[in-house]
Amino acid sequence: MIELNTPQGNYPVSAILFDKDGTLLQFLSLWGSWGECFLDQFARRLEQRGLSFPELHRSSLLGTVHDAAGRITDYDRNGPLAMGTMSDLYAILSWQGYTLGLSWAEAVELVDACRNAADAMLEQSRPVRPLPGLVPFLDACASQGIPMAVVTADETAAAESHLRWLGIRQYFTAVIGTDQVERGKPFPDMALLACGRLGVSPAEAAVIGDTNGDMRMAAAAGAAVAIGIAGGVTAGLAASAAAEGLAANAGRNGQAASRVTAAASAASGSGDAHGAADVGRSGLTADMQADGVLLPDADCVVSSYAELGVRRIAR
Repeated sequence: MIELNTPQGNYPVSAILFDKDGTLLQFLSLWGSWGECFLDQFARRLEQRGLSFPELHRSSLLGTVHDAAGRITDYDRNGPLAMGTMSDLYAILSWQGYTLGLSWAEAVELVDACRNAADAMLEQSRPVRPLPGLVPFLDACASQGIPMAVVTADETAAAESHLRWLGIRQYFTAVIGTDQVERGKPFPDMALLACGRLGVSPAEAAVIGDTNGDMRMAAAAGAAVAIGIAGGVTAGLAASAAAEGLAANAGRNGQAASRVTAAASAASGSGDAHGAADVGRSGLTADMQADGVLLPDADCVVSSYAELGVRRIAR
């Protein structure tokens, strides 16, 4: 058996299940590019039909943050783009087209055309980058002979392509996309199927992911440990999440004024997630609070793979 070492404790495991987007590959490098292309195509095709895509809906539809030029600079870890299936995203956009005046059939056809354009862009540019420290960690796991699998809300064929583009497909015994199961995350189906493919009990598997949907899937499957990767949380999201979390906690313990004010001050400060997000008297930083707000069901949270290690132990 392998011992998975984390800053919060050590866990004996027989296998590791990884989410893909935001866990193996940098989320914005792939899905920021895809989302920008899709939304641009969507707006352009609506205009060709004499319809206008409301600018205020550009970010709210998929849970993305845009700069003045329309580029995606951040995303909601608990939003549709991060946690939804591709079918979820297509349904959201089809509904938007329908509410703007298209028939449902026309809206579905328009979304399909946008999907084809965005997928073709990805195939040509292949904008994928691994998370820092990922490959050394995968090498360490492989050297110890630990079975690994991918469990992703993406479709299997696309996931296989992304892993090949990254050059890491060989590390994984199984790749489970949401199209292989009846229910996707946060339900346990993918984790259970992956453990079956690896020949291990879910109680001996670790799950590593970047959304709370991953953490809830792990808990529902009875996994040994759910580890959240929080390195992708930016200063803005960390600070806003901290403010929300502090406000909720303050409502329960009567310390609303000082703590929420501190978090709000952090959110409006400089862009440094560690320095500017310092909430002063509470002694808590915004990124620390964001971990608890965005990944409340994680057993432990790390900022990068450099904080994780594996070693073989005797049974």
